[in-house]
Amino acid sequence: QVQLAESGGGSVPAGGSLRLSCTVSASTYTDIFLAWFRQAPGKEREGVAAIDSDGRMTYADAVKGRFTISQDNAKNTLYLQMTSLKPEDTAVYYCAADEKGGPLTSRAIDLSTRIRYNAWGQGTQVTVSS
Repeated sequence: QVQLAESGGGSVPAGGSLRLSCTVSASTYTDIFLAWFRQAPGKEREGVAAIDSDGRMTYADAVKGRFTISQDNAKNTLYLQMTSLKPEDTAVYYCAADEKGGPLTSRAIDLSTRIRYNAWGQGTQVTVSS
């Protein structure tokens, strides 16, 4: 089974930037569908961004234009570049994998915790101060 390990979280002031990384251990990295989720205190886990093996991406409305998802196949690593951070971005950020792979479908499916993903990382904390 694929294993995921996030890093890069931290504390930044509003307007700042962070880059999260997720190292993916899998036998066939290039076929995996990957995504970032986040969970704020007292709230449900929500989808942030997803990317398929052809590099097609989708984003939640709350982060569109500020966050960029990318992957480096040579390093088996998924990234989330976050800019113009806001206090409401404060959360634990998780990477997730759908080992069956496949293309981007719709945000309702690709950014849902309940449909595609069979593997999750332990999370990394991002705190944005006002």
